[in-house]
Amino acid sequence: KPVSYKDQANELPQFKESFPDFKTVHSQILQDVLKRLDKSFQHFFRRVKQGDTPGYPRFKGKERFHSISYPQSGFSVTGSRIYLSGIGKVRVRVHRDITRAMQIKTCTIKKSGNHWYGILSVELQSAPVPKKVVTNPVGIDLGLSTFATISNGEIIDNPRYLRHSEKKLALIQAAYALRKTKAFKRKMTTLHQKIANQRYDFLHKESTKLVNRFDLIAFEDLSIKNMAQRCKPVQTEGGGFASNGQTAKSGLNKSIYDAGWGKFIAMLIYKAESAGSYAIAVNPYNTSQICSGCGTIVKKTLKKRQHDCPVCGRSVDRDLNASYNILRLGTDRVKEGFA
Repeated sequence: KPVSYKDQANELPQFKESFPDFKTVHSQILQDVLKRLDKSFQHFFRRVKQGDTPGYPRFKGKERFHSISYPQSGFSVTGSRIYLSGIGKVRVRVHRDITRAMQIKTCTIKKSGNHWYGILSVELQSAPVPKKVVTNPVGIDLGLSTFATISNGEIIDNPRYLRHSEKKLALIQAAYALRKTKAFKRKMTTLHQKIANQRYDFLHKESTKLVNRFDLIAFEDLSIKNMAQRCKPVQTEGGGFASNGQTAKSGLNKSIYDAGWGKFIAMLIYKAESAGSYAIAVNPYNTSQICSGCGTIVKKTLKKRQHDCPVCGRSVDRDLNASYNILRLGTDRVKEGFA
């Protein structure tokens, strides 16, 4: 028998009578938790129908629940203080000024690492930014040896923040595994948060530089989720399993997530939209194999880092050749009106 959000929301008054502590929690927070639960199960059943890996929703205990939301009311902001119903006035560091033109819609209180954040969603009335005339286009090829190769010949180095902190992280994790104290858990959380902050800072700075310099940025439409999938098991005749290369693949997957390609692309898209520039995703098929000079397909393994065309004689770095092809595909898409 299915249980809907409405069914559970109607049971909240009775629930509060059985558990009086929840009377101190704003009603909209409780309703929002039920909405999250309902969404989780809706997505679960959608994945079942589509034949995807279902991923049954996991119970979230107090150690895994990191945010609460006020969807409509129960909060207000005055100067450097925010009032939260059921909690009271809390002093905050305001990162962005809130003007009268902003209509605050929701407030989410979130714990990230050892810090608390108040996230306000606001509605702004603004006209769409007109698109610029394309005079300075560029193509970028994302990678791991270098974070990105740009079609103008520039290279953005890969900072590898997680890789550089692995030894320190391993020591803290080993100490926490032995003693299970809050102090070591706090150290581990702080280091993870520092790595995430470094990565976000790097991605924001590099994406802003590109949007400020170029009016068209073409990039590969990468399926990062598929790229980071586990290798299929290889079963032997005796019923056991042979090596399938998953150990090496796990290291590659870690490097992919450490690079943060998905977040970087998302930043490019919304920043380009605000600046009136183009951020165009192109089909990544054969961008590394096609010769950017004559269009001949030149097959090469991942280990071969140089593109040498036997037809036109073009000899360039493999990633730079790919960036040329990405730029061509991106400009063609703009000319065709994103067909």
